[in-house]
Amino acid sequence: MHNHSHEHGHGHSHQHASPANIAQSAFIAGIVLNGIYVLVQVIAGFMTNSMALLSDAGHNLGDVASLALSLFAFRLAKVKPNESFTYGYKKTTILAALTNAVVLLLTIGMIGYESVVRLMHPEPVKGGIVAWVAGLGIVINSASALLFFRTKDHDVNTKGAYLHLMTDALVSLGVVVSGIIVYYTNWYVIDAIVSIAVLIIILIGTWSLLTDSLRLSLDAVPANVKMEEIKGLVKSMKGVEDIHHTHIWAMSTTENALTSHVVLDSSLDFEEKMKIVHHIKHELMHHGIQHATIELESAAVPCHDEDC
Repeated sequence: MHNHSHEHGHGHSHQHASPANIAQSAFIAGIVLNGIYVLVQVIAGFMTNSMALLSDAGHNLGDVASLALSLFAFRLAKVKPNESFTYGYKKTTILAALTNAVVLLLTIGMIGYESVVRLMHPEPVKGGIVAWVAGLGIVINSASALLFFRTKDHDVNTKGAYLHLMTDALVSLGVVVSGIIVYYTNWYVIDAIVSIAVLIIILIGTWSLLTDSLRLSLDAVPANVKMEEIKGLVKSMKGVEDIHHTHIWAMSTTENALTSHVVLDSSLDFEEKMKIVHHIKHELMHHGIQHATIELESAAVPCHDEDC
């Protein structure tokens, strides 16, 4: 559905006004706005007997939890590395995204069950209040999504937050429509139908967050980095004869690392070789790899590692 939206995060070598800081203030504002709204929705959901409102509240609660987790992970990611955690706690950002996806899936399961029960046995719902409360949701979700628009391509968590809030706004629109229909027709089953539609939308959105974060947890090559492109880039450089034994993985949702063996022209002296390594690292920075470790080899002495 939206797996292609993190392909254009390449040009971020010039990010001095750090996106993380802009994102952090967006997260705090998002948490406060949506937290208050969830309370309103839950109270209104019980008062109006509306499953659609409650499923939307569950959805928004998932968002608040995810925003809080992501914010917590951003903070942890800033902790300095130490002897035991030599990378610091950057990876918590990936775990946050994963936890978030799992929590949302559980929410979908619970509310989904209740909605199916309602589908079989519709109950009266106060449509007018439902429509007003959901209308407020459109405003709050759209405003919150705009907070993340600037930084959404820098990081899975920020992208997750942005996509969540945008689908939330659409979901609220669906709930408004169902509230209006119920108000004028007393056709109560529409509430359960909309509730199930809401859950399907959340499921589609959550699925990509789940697979993205699971991939990163398993040290897969991040989606915005192409292994063949990186190898080709290094091989095309002057003085480089070959590159192998290359590993690329995510250290956090915003930073990637690489280790590789590079075979350089053996006629070069040490200084020249160091210059090439420096050049390789600089180019990799422009291709979304912030931490590169290069092991040098000469063609005369082959590599003896078992997976070369």
